[in-house]
Amino acid sequence: MQSNYTIADYLVDRLAGCGIDHMFGVPGDYNLQFLDHVIDHSKLCWVGCANELNAAYAADGYARVHGAGVLLTTYGVGELSALNGIAGSFAEYVPVLHIVGAPGTGSQQKGELLHHTLGDGHFGHFFEMSIPLSVARAKLTASNACQEIDRVLREMLTERRPAYLMLPADVAKAPATAPVNALTVEPAKADNNALEAFTAAARQMLTPAKRVAMLADFLAQRYGLQATLRNWVASQPLAHATLLMGKGLFDEHQAGYVGTYSGAASADDTRAAIEDADAILCIGTRFTDTITAGFTQHLPVEKTIELQPFSARVGKRWFSSLPMEQAAQALQLLCEELASGWTAPASQKKPAAGKFSGTLSQNYFWQALQDALQPGDIILADQGTAAFGAAALTLPADASLIVQPLWGSIGFTLPAAFGAQTAAPERRVILVVGDGAAQLTVQEIGSMLRDGQKPLILLLNNEGYTVERAIHGPEQRYNDIALWNWTQIPQALSLNCQAQSWRVTETVQLREVLELASRRQRLTFVEVVLPKLEIPELLRAVTQALEARNNMH
Repeated sequence: MQSNYTIADYLVDRLAGCGIDHMFGVPGDYNLQFLDHVIDHSKLCWVGCANELNAAYAADGYARVHGAGVLLTTYGVGELSALNGIAGSFAEYVPVLHIVGAPGTGSQQKGELLHHTLGDGHFGHFFEMSIPLSVARAKLTASNACQEIDRVLREMLTERRPAYLMLPADVAKAPATAPVNALTVEPAKADNNALEAFTAAARQMLTPAKRVAMLADFLAQRYGLQATLRNWVASQPLAHATLLMGKGLFDEHQAGYVGTYSGAASADDTRAAIEDADAILCIGTRFTDTITAGFTQHLPVEKTIELQPFSARVGKRWFSSLPMEQAAQALQLLCEELASGWTAPASQKKPAAGKFSGTLSQNYFWQALQDALQPGDIILADQGTAAFGAAALTLPADASLIVQPLWGSIGFTLPAAFGAQTAAPERRVILVVGDGAAQLTVQEIGSMLRDGQKPLILLLNNEGYTVERAIHGPEQRYNDIALWNWTQIPQALSLNCQAQSWRVTETVQLREVLELASRRQRLTFVEVVLPKLEIPELLRAVTQALEARNNMH
């Protein structure tokens, strides 16, 4: 190893050792020298973004596909711009390491009045702001850096949530010893007594049951249970569904799959298959307001078994020190023992495909997109009409859906699509985003074009914040936006633009463009003109619930 090995080298080696091969961010004078080490690294690639918020979203999208991501910003102005994106990663359990290039330790100790500070000589303000948004954090020094980098990365990967490193410019240059062993993350161990008690309680609930259903959500995916759950429902007579954020966990063409569960806003057969079961296995679920149409789920505690990342519940009884994977293994074995006495779920009616024609509507748009989906697609649907319309899609084999219904920051999916495509260049990325949301983060189309990406971008133009119109103030001007010439945007964001852009108002036009885009020859940007006040049926139920709750005293 070279004699001038530094802490910066140690950090990038550790990131590469964790399987992270791209770093998103924006350069700033406090991180430039560290960036030289990133650029020189053989396995870690630098990906510059238009701004720090977009970089945080891109790192999130990358991590959702790749398993973990990293973001680099400069101190103060850069890190604060990124915090909205980091908060979304924290809320939705996405492991993103946020590295902040900071002023040198000497300047901090002297309390110098430096740029990008509040001018008060204190350098801990922004570190404190990141505490609620990170599971681990450290101010790196020349003496603690290697140990702290390992600790913070382990906690991030264990908890599946963001972490934070403050890296002063002089610390990045300090000498270090290269790691000898790979960074290992030991799986959490179950308390044997808790596991036995949990299994006994689950047996008591499941033994008399004749109809058992499974409802899974995104935490099962974050903690690596997708293959387990797919094998489970393929071998046992379980009606199974996901919440919106967990959509894609199951093979949606598998017998027993009943759709996306949304409380009272669910399709009748979906709701009945889950709620009317004698026992319901809730795996990694989070019942938030938007995905349950205002907490309208009817899942009585006395007939539910719930698995969370590090605990489990049977009826009203909680069991701690019980990691989800080990609780799931025990529960699967128990179900295997009892399943012969269960009633197989009824087959679900598949909606008939229709070759609609005429002016585009929400219904026609989603039917056309459904018909155009391919195995392995990564679909991103922004908060609002896009996400709640996507809930009704039936995903092809090995397709993924990325939505953000808990944090719900509009504009998230456009940079996240850039990150997802960076993580999986071999897969087709389809982005569905509203015009209002796209105006927040549209600059990252320039990065897509710079890097030769070829996603399909479907821009839903309904002249403003339609989801907000549906909640309150349909005619109020605060829900209006500036009307852009959308099809010219890709050309404006690249000097050597290889994109093809279309504006469609008729269903037949959309279908022709979707067929053309299936060849993945270049970035395809499609402005889809939709009625101003029309929304998907699921979103109608959600917005009515939100308006009612906002009016509560």
